[in-house]
Amino acid sequence: MLVNRRILNRGHSLKCLLDLVLGLVLQSGAHIKPMKGRIFGTLFALPFFSVGVWMLWSIGATFHSAWQMSAWTPTDARLTTAGYETHRGDDSFTYEAYARYTYSYFGQTFTGDRVSLASGGDNIGDYQQDLGSRLSAAMRRGDTITVWVNPDNPTQSIIDRSIRWGLLGFKSIFLFVFGGVGLGLLIIIWRAPDEKDKTLPQYQQSPWLLNDKWQSASLRSDSKAAMLGAWFFAGIWCLISAPLPFVMYDEIVDKQNYLALVAVLFPIVGIGLLIWAIRRTREWRRFGATPLVLDPFPGSIGGHVGGTIDTNLRFESSNKFMLTLTSLQSYVSGSGDSRSKREKALWQDERLAHIESSPAGTRLTFRFDVPAGLKESDAEQAGDSYHLWRLNVRASLPNADLDREFTLPVYATATESKHIAERSAASSRAEQDAIYDQAVRDIVRIQFDGVTKTLIYPMGRNLLSNLAGFFVGSVFAAAGWFMIFKEGMTIFGGVFGSVGVLIAITAFYLMLKSLEIRQQGNSIVAIRRWIGIPIRKREMRRSDFSRFEKDSNMQTQSGGKHVMYFKVRGIDRQGNDLILGEGFRGESGADAAIRFLSRELGLSDTDAVTRRKRDAFDEELVNEF
Repeated sequence: MLVNRRILNRGHSLKCLLDLVLGLVLQSGAHIKPMKGRIFGTLFALPFFSVGVWMLWSIGATFHSAWQMSAWTPTDARLTTAGYETHRGDDSFTYEAYARYTYSYFGQTFTGDRVSLASGGDNIGDYQQDLGSRLSAAMRRGDTITVWVNPDNPTQSIIDRSIRWGLLGFKSIFLFVFGGVGLGLLIIIWRAPDEKDKTLPQYQQSPWLLNDKWQSASLRSDSKAAMLGAWFFAGIWCLISAPLPFVMYDEIVDKQNYLALVAVLFPIVGIGLLIWAIRRTREWRRFGATPLVLDPFPGSIGGHVGGTIDTNLRFESSNKFMLTLTSLQSYVSGSGDSRSKREKALWQDERLAHIESSPAGTRLTFRFDVPAGLKESDAEQAGDSYHLWRLNVRASLPNADLDREFTLPVYATATESKHIAERSAASSRAEQDAIYDQAVRDIVRIQFDGVTKTLIYPMGRNLLSNLAGFFVGSVFAAAGWFMIFKEGMTIFGGVFGSVGVLIAITAFYLMLKSLEIRQQGNSIVAIRRWIGIPIRKREMRRSDFSRFEKDSNMQTQSGGKHVMYFKVRGIDRQGNDLILGEGFRGESGADAAIRFLSRELGLSDTDAVTRRKRDAFDEELVNEF
């Protein structure tokens, strides 16, 4: 049981270490930028850098000692005391082998007590316990042991002069992680530009200029930083996982502790992260920097977010490039050691890019119509909470897929694009609408018996993601059960298992739910089913229908990519609502669903008609003047 707990505690400690380091890296800009002087920032970074230097010295000293001892000579020694000590920490135990022995060298008798290259105790594998037990057994039997003696100074001796690679791997984590973070912070501190005075007129009128990357309409993607971040993250994970194979071998082979197989997930994830980093590198090398030129600059809330992106990919008219514009809130949740940075999508739309040949290869042209009332970008993007706008560009292509991210300045200027031809925007919008119209038809099945028309949103939508959620939740629940009933870890296992059960139940419900919308004469009936069993029924008169409303009821995140899923509701004249559709991607997907529902159910959005009439009247007045 003790071994099982130790494995789990080590895994938990590794996770905490990873969370700590990533939190420091992700928030380094937020902590460093507001600092009034570089001295305070340097004092903050030096402890991390010092740990790395200390570990570098320790690893170097180990190799130097091993090299020196390679010339030492063996001799017999007799043990006078031997064994190992157990030291109890906060959540684990460490062990330290000890011995005292006498030996003769050229007729002189000496006493030694050095056991191995590394001094002190640890719990990396069972090295300390095994060595201490072997020495204790040899002492009880009266056997002699072999020690290695320095011929130039016979008072120096050691029992085991071999290098413990598992221990060095563990120390290398602190060398690269803490030392790397400390060095990175020092570089950021001393290379960071001076803080700008926000009270100056140019920043009051153009707040986006506070961000050094937003000085002109030409922007660079975050792809290079993402590539370097992928290698950094993969490197940290692999370093943290490095000692686990040594621990696993002893636990599984020698002690038949098959719970330790859980630790194999860490190196597997590390391999996956390395593959991810390699793919990011191939993507960067193939498509180049892909500069973006915004039109207008900055992007406009209540106007347009548009521009052009140049790639060095050879022009092929059949290639399709999808762009996703998302308004996000970045915030910190939790408290104490459990603080973590999260993102929430507030608004999102997708657009198919218009493509044409360019001197570089292929030029993408795009334009989004952004409604008023959304949050502006925060130029400094610092602190526990701020808003940002992100543009994702992706395309499935042979050899390497395009996957780029841009962080955009978007402000409430209500300006429109000047150089993007309406024909290009209309062409991509029409093609995009056709794609979304087809996506809605793929989601909804229509049945008509001559009297009643039924729109069916069947079970099994988003099947793969729901199955993945159910699998992850089940694994968490099973791990929690094992911790509670096999290991006696009631609190930790209870939390672990409860989260898993909640995830599994939610995924199971979403996987097996369905929705039916029936048009029966003057009535529209919505029936919610689960496994085909009706669990809720609501009704609305068609003559009372007033308008459609769309809202996002769910979103998923993978890295920096967010997907917002929308529901479409029908609102009657009394303000009552009825769900008419769900599971539509982005604003454009919801708009396509509204067009579909209006056509199939014969509903007219009276508010939309009124708006169109008012806009047409305003346009006529403008034309008269």
